[in-house]
Amino acid sequence: MVFSSATFLIIFLPVTMILYYLVGVLITKNIAVKNLILLIASLIFYAWGEPVYIILMLISIFFNYIIGRDISLAKENEENKRSKTLFICAVTFNLCVLGFFKYADFVVENIGGLFGAELKMLNLPLPIGISFYTFQIMSYIIDLYNGKIKVQKNLFDFALYVSLFPQLIAGPIVKYKDIDDQLKNRKESLLKYSLGLNRFIIGLSKKLLLANTLGSVYSSVQEAGTNNLSFLAAWVGIICYTLQIYFDFSGYSDMAIGLGSMFGFKFNENFNYPYIASSVTDFWRRWHISLSSWFRDYVYIPLGGNRCKIPRHIFNLLVVWFLTGLWHGAAWNFIFWGLYYGVLLILEKYVLGKILEKIPRGARWFLTIICVMLGWVLFSAPTLSDALIYLKTMAGFGASFIDKNGIYLLSTNFVLILIGGFCATPIYKKLTNIFDEYKLSKIRIVAAPLLLIICIIFMISETYNPFLYFRF
Repeated sequence: MVFSSATFLIIFLPVTMILYYLVGVLITKNIAVKNLILLIASLIFYAWGEPVYIILMLISIFFNYIIGRDISLAKENEENKRSKTLFICAVTFNLCVLGFFKYADFVVENIGGLFGAELKMLNLPLPIGISFYTFQIMSYIIDLYNGKIKVQKNLFDFALYVSLFPQLIAGPIVKYKDIDDQLKNRKESLLKYSLGLNRFIIGLSKKLLLANTLGSVYSSVQEAGTNNLSFLAAWVGIICYTLQIYFDFSGYSDMAIGLGSMFGFKFNENFNYPYIASSVTDFWRRWHISLSSWFRDYVYIPLGGNRCKIPRHIFNLLVVWFLTGLWHGAAWNFIFWGLYYGVLLILEKYVLGKILEKIPRGARWFLTIICVMLGWVLFSAPTLSDALIYLKTMAGFGASFIDKNGIYLLSTNFVLILIGGFCATPIYKKLTNIFDEYKLSKIRIVAAPLLLIICIIFMISETYNPFLYFRF
């Protein structure tokens, strides 16, 4: 089930809201009852699309709950060796579960290719959201072992933390320390609900009106075949994909944050207008913030961060970005995508830093967005070889500069690209500041329902409705 589906909007969400507010808020006003309603709803939400893999999630929840209790008990009794052993077991278990379901076929394929053998693939379907909820579980275990949080003794509350449906299948990655108190103490309000609903509608509009429309353009470019593209068609395609993946993922994050607010939760922001960044470093401070902060807190800093000699710092960056690429997918193009950013960040830090500072901001922005688009070629291509051919075409080698298909793509989608570019900047947000809060509220009262109606029309009429981050 996805947020941009009729099943979710017309059935699941209204029923969950009615039960939550009628029973949990108006009748009992008991946090345990509210959490139980959300837990049941979250498990149904996940089981709707993954009826078999709900068992895997429940096993992960129960195992980590039990081992978390044991780690806490061992630390209370000052059994340091035992707590360390339990911690290693928990991390190993979680990584093995993620590794088996996500990377088994990748390993088998590459071993077979290395030794020239035809090994049988497992062909396991990837459990939706496994990368996200596994990282959430690991944040709990790591912080618990390091004494940064207290153990969660309530199994149902721990299960809710892992499975909470607004951010279950695609983030933002919520660390336990950021939501611990909200599981026990949170208050719903009309203001929270209205702001959350408005945020949800904005996210839904990003997804259905912009991401899907832009995505259909890039899909048509891919269908034409990498070897049949002109220079112009290749650039139009990747520009559309650059905007698509932003509106797709940031739209989902907006919907998740909005839904959380409607249930009284506050999730951290996951995007901060990344396409206005003036450096690659700045871009990654703004893009998928929850993932970047996860790798910073649990990999980069434990490795030594930047508080070490230059060779070690370079090593730390390469490890983090290798793992970031691998986290996104079991394919060489994702690994090279991660290392590509690792190298760019190292160059910015140690080679190009002073040079870039002397370049006008507009030029730095242009160079950054070009680097980002080149990265999206690696990210979006089916294989590494397809990505290299696409990059070759974008560079103007081995392909015509302009053709009828490229002219058609540009002329029919030029306005759409301009609208997408405008909406990817904070200009709209700044324009709203010219209205006082009263006038802005009146505009939202009219605009939000209108946007929702348009989204529902698009949802019913359009057949192209993918969600890119499902495969991660």
